[in-house]
Amino acid sequence: MANGPFGIDPEGFERALRGTGAELSDLLGKAGAYLNRVDQVGVGALSSLLGQFVGPQRPPAPEDETTGATGSGVWAIYTVEEDGQAMIDQVFPNELEALRAHRDNTDDRRRVRFLPYGVPASVLDAP
Repeated sequence: MANGPFGIDPEGFERALRGTGAELSDLLGKAGAYLNRVDQVGVGALSSLLGQFVGPQRPPAPEDETTGATGSGVWAIYTVEEDGQAMIDQVFPNELEALRAHRDNTDDRRRVRFLPYGVPASVLDAP
């Protein structure tokens, strides 16, 4: 047990650390030279270095705004009658108010839906 509990010679361990330190120092020197060269070209050093590891990222495609997202419509609570026609009971300016008014509903024929301006209420009719 002259080499410690793990069987590693302390002098050998120290030599390995010195060698690794020299290699790491050499690597950092090369990286610094590369970054200086890139900066002279006019490109940001960090973005250029990271660009080699991370591909270019495109911004997400813009999504078309829906009528519900723009708020140009109303939230309707309606009941579908036996013959399939929808009868609007109440109209609300936003979804939260409509859902609050509908939360204690026990009638499965009564529903909540967004209705854009200009769309006839007949779209709520059952097929």
